[in-house]
Amino acid sequence: MTTEQILAFAVIGAMMAAFLWDRLRYDVVACVTLIVAVALGLVPAEKAFDGFSDDIVIIVGSALVVSAGVARSGIVDLAIKKFFPSLTSIRGQMLLLVVSVTLLSAFIKNIGALAIMMPVAFQFARRSGTPASAFLMPMAFGALLGGLMTQIGTSPNIVVSRLRAEITGEAFTMFDFTPVGATLALAGTIFLMFFYWLVPKRENQTPSVQEALENSTFSTEATVGKQSPFLGKSLNQLLSIAPGEVIATAILRGHTRISPFPDIVLKENDALLLEGASEPLDRIVSQAKLSLSGKPIGEGETKPSGEIAAIEAVISRDSALIGLSARELSLYNTYGVNLLAVSRKGKRIRERLGELTLRPGDVVVLQGQRQALPGLLLELGCLPLAEREILLGTSRSAIVPLAILVAAMGATALGLAPVAVAFFAAALAMVILKVIPLSEIYRAVDGPILVMLAALIPVSDTLRSTGASELIAGWLGAAADGLPAYGALALILVTAMAVTPFLNNAATVLVMAPIAASFAAGLGYKPDAFLMAVAIGAGSDFLTPIGHQCNTLVMGPGGYRFSDYPRLGLPLSIIIVLVSIPMLLMVWPVQ
Repeated sequence: MTTEQILAFAVIGAMMAAFLWDRLRYDVVACVTLIVAVALGLVPAEKAFDGFSDDIVIIVGSALVVSAGVARSGIVDLAIKKFFPSLTSIRGQMLLLVVSVTLLSAFIKNIGALAIMMPVAFQFARRSGTPASAFLMPMAFGALLGGLMTQIGTSPNIVVSRLRAEITGEAFTMFDFTPVGATLALAGTIFLMFFYWLVPKRENQTPSVQEALENSTFSTEATVGKQSPFLGKSLNQLLSIAPGEVIATAILRGHTRISPFPDIVLKENDALLLEGASEPLDRIVSQAKLSLSGKPIGEGETKPSGEIAAIEAVISRDSALIGLSARELSLYNTYGVNLLAVSRKGKRIRERLGELTLRPGDVVVLQGQRQALPGLLLELGCLPLAEREILLGTSRSAIVPLAILVAAMGATALGLAPVAVAFFAAALAMVILKVIPLSEIYRAVDGPILVMLAALIPVSDTLRSTGASELIAGWLGAAADGLPAYGALALILVTAMAVTPFLNNAATVLVMAPIAASFAAGLGYKPDAFLMAVAIGAGSDFLTPIGHQCNTLVMGPGGYRFSDYPRLGLPLSIIIVLVSIPMLLMVWPVQ
C-alpha cells in the first residue's frame, strides 16, 4: 500500500467519523475534509472546486426549486383534496407516498419522482400533525428502490448496460432489470410500511427566519369576486382548501356582519375575515381567487411600477402607527402600501383590517414596491422581520408548473437532455414564467447541502486517483477464494453498497463493473448476475445522505443528521442483500 493510498483511507475514515460525531454541521465537515485533502496533495489545487460545477450539485439545487414551484402552484392541494380527501392516518399516507414515488421512479429519474411527491409529503405532514421527516426518508428510499426496476430508472442501470455491451457484446434491455428490481421494490416497500417508525422525527436543523415565522397566526380580509369559483358555494367548501388550518371569524355583507356558519352561501362582494398561518391563508386566497383589501400597487402611476413585494414587520414602541387604523392613516394614499394581514399575540382579531387600531408588538404584513419598503419601514418605525411572497392576491396556474415538470422528465426519459440540463432548464422556466418569485429561489435552494456535495466530490475521487479502488479489487479476489456462487455474489453486492457512499453511484458502477466481470471470469462464472449485483449495490445507498442525490435532497428539509440514515437504512440494506442473491441466481444463472 502506497503512502497516498494510506492517506486517502485515513482522510475518508476521519471524515466519516466526524459526520457520525455530529458536532460540526455537515457542510463544515466536508469543507474541512476538502482542505485537508488538498493540503496532503490528494486533491490537486486546480481541481479542488470542480465539485461546484458537477451535475449532482446542479440536479439537487434545481430539483429543490422545481419542487418549491410545484408546491406553490396549488396542484398538490387540488390532487389531495380530490382523490384523498380524508386520508389522515400516517400509515395510509406513508403507503400512498412510498408506492407512488416507487412506481414513478421506474419510468423517470428517481430524483424527479421524489421532487414531484415531496410537496405531497409536506401537505400530509400538516394534515396529520406529523413532522415531514417521518415521510421524507422512506420516500427517498422508495425512489431508490423504484429506480432498480428498469434500465432508465437510475444511472447505475444505464451505465452497467453499456459496460455489459462492451464486455459481452450485448447490452441489458429496458426490462431485464424488472424481475429482480420489482421483487426488491416490493420487499422494501413492505419493510418501510411496518418500520417507518425507525426514522427519527426531526425538524429542519437550519430553518431560516422566514421558516421560523411560518407558524404565526395572521388575520386578513378577503373579498369574494365574480371570478371566484366559490361564488354561490358554502363557506365550509372554501375552508376545505386548508382543512383545520384557517378559520373565518366573520363575514361582512354590505354593512351587515354575519356569523360565519359553515353552511352559509357566499355571495359576490362578501368580505371574509380569515385567520390562520401564512401558508394556508395563501392557499385559500390564491385557489379561491379572492381579492385582498387595498388597491393595486402602482395604480394611476405614469411610470411602470417596480417589483411588488410584501414584508413582515413588527410595530415598535415609537412607531407612528400606534393608536391609529389603516383607514385613519390612509396607508395607500400617503405611503403607497397596503396592509394585508395582522398578527396580534393572544388575541383573535374580529375587526376589519382598515378599522383595526394598531398596537406596539403587532406583526403586520405590508405590500408595496420592493425598493421603497426598507425606507418606508424606517419612516413608520417598524422593524423588518422577513420578506413575504404571500397573500399578494394573484391567481396562480397549476398547469404551468406541472407542464414544466412533465417536460423536464420527458426530456430525460427520452434521452433528449441530461438530467442536470433538463432540471436546470425547468427551474429557470419556473422563474421566467413567475411560478416562483425571485426572492423565494434562494430559500428553496438548500445551501449547506449543495456546499457539502461540491466539497465531497473531489474528496471521494481520491479512491480512484490513488489506486485505492484497485487495491480493494485485489482484496476481494483473495477473500472470494473457495466461496460458493452465492457467497461470491454477495461479496460483490456488499462491496458495491459499501463503495457507493464515497463515489457517486455511476462512478461506483464504472469502477466496480469491470472488477466484477473479471472476478466472475476468474471463478468460472457468467458475468450477468455479478454485473446486476453491482448495479443493485450502487443504486441501494440507504446508509448515508451523500451517496445518492435522493438521500441528499431530503436531508435539509427533513432536518436529518448523518447518523439518522443507518437507523432505517441498515435493516433495509440487509433485506436487499438477502432477497437479491437468490433472485439473481434464479433469473441470471452463473453457470
